[in-house]
This record gives sequence, structure tokens and C-alpha cells, in this order.
Amino acid sequence: MYRITCAAFAGLLGLWSFSNAALAEGITGEVGAGISYQPHDPTASRYEVRPVPYLDLDWGSVSLGTDDGLTWSALNTHGFTAGPYINYLSGRTSNGDLQGLRNVSDMAEVGGFVQYAPADFWRVYAQLGQAVGGGHSQSGALGKLGGELGYPLGGGIIGSSGLVAHFADARQTNTFFGVDDNEAASTGFRPYNASGGFQNLTLTQSFEFPLAANWSLLTSASWIHLVGSAANSSIVKETGDVNQGQVQTAISYKFD
Repeated sequence: MYRITCAAFAGLLGLWSFSNAALAEGITGEVGAGISYQPHDPTASRYEVRPVPYLDLDWGSVSLGTDDGLTWSALNTHGFTAGPYINYLSGRTSNGDLQGLRNVSDMAEVGGFVQYAPADFWRVYAQLGQAVGGGHSQSGALGKLGGELGYPLGGGIIGSSGLVAHFADARQTNTFFGVDDNEAASTGFRPYNASGGFQNLTLTQSFEFPLAANWSLLTSASWIHLVGSAANSSIVKETGDVNQGQVQTAISYKFD
């Protein structure tokens, strides 16, 4: 549910360079740019193409990634890491089939994570955070529990499979899936008050293809399955979809 846009990561990159240009020395990882075909909002009222960055950078105990945002591994021992993070939550422009619903502003997600990754090619992790910067009724708690496994496929091709369960409290779920009485009168959607809990399950398959020295083609496809209160939303039932998809591709440069 958490889509990272170029504008969002511009803000995170500003935080990343909080000291001065000398901080860049010692950074390792990959950076690139691409496009994504994805749902306009978590109900999948429609799909759209968005430009997206690809970031997988490390500087000591600080990391910046497309999915995880900016993280600091304050604790790092025997494969276990834990610390704070900040990420970006894409909002919603309520037009098209959503005309008459409230707009949802872009927000930041601030919280903490714990991860176990005894090897570079696999990890399991959990995050718990709070959405901040939205309206009074648009800043709830959310979290995720997931795992990722990478593996070589020959010819320099690397595959990666990930599974993530997303959770949210009632306020955060209502931000995208709820319909109050005024919105129901304006849109024709049945009034709906969402509850908190398990929100969706996301399965992602990715591949990295070498192109030239330090250059790669990245591709990924995700299946998103809404569950519980999110799946039962009147918006999803009338104009959205319980089963959603997303595909991305990017060109990246690796440096060390």
C-alpha cells in the first residue's frame, strides 16, 4: 500500500544529506529510476503509470531503500538490527470514480523496526509506525510483518521473493476505505466504517538482470490481496478490487 514517488524521496534524500556533502563518501548500494504501473489508491479504483526511483543505499548503520524508507540500525548484533525509520505514505486525489470522497494528503510514517538477516540474501522483519502530517482523522497507526529471500539464477541474474502482511488501526483504515454519511450522500457509496486489523497481503517477485559493468535492469511484479475490513469496504465492492497488481521496471547503477 505504500507507494514511493520521486517527490517523496526528494524529501527523504534531503534528510539523508543532513550533515554535508562529505557524508556521501562511504555510501554503497544501488540507485536508479524507472516507472510503475499500479493502483491509484489502496482500493484500486483505477490504475496509473508513475515515475519511481530505485534506491538501495547504505552508509554505515543508515540505509535508504525504496520500500523501507530511511532507517537507522541503532542496534546491530548477530544478524539482528533494530531502530527508527521514516517513510512516505502516498495520499489520494479523489477524482474519477472517487469524486465526492475526501482527498487524502501525503503523509510521513515514523516508527521503529526490528529485523533478522544473518545473511545478505534473506531477512524477516517487522515495522510499527504512526502516520503523521495528515488531517486529524488521517493519521493512524500502521505496521507490517514480512520476509524476503534472494537467490542466483545463473548468468548474473538475481531473483528475489517477498511476502508482507500489512496492518492498520481503525483510523488509518478509514482514511482510504471508510465512507461517512456526507460522502455517501455525495457519491452514492454505501456508508462504511472500517475497523482496524489485518489489511492486506502482498506477494512480490523481483529480478535483477546485468546489463553492463555496474548497470542492471530491475523488474518486479506484486500481487496485493485485501482482507478483513479493507476488503469489505463499499468503495472496494463498488468500484475497486480485492485482488490488485503492480509492475515496476527500472535501470540502476551499483557503486561501492
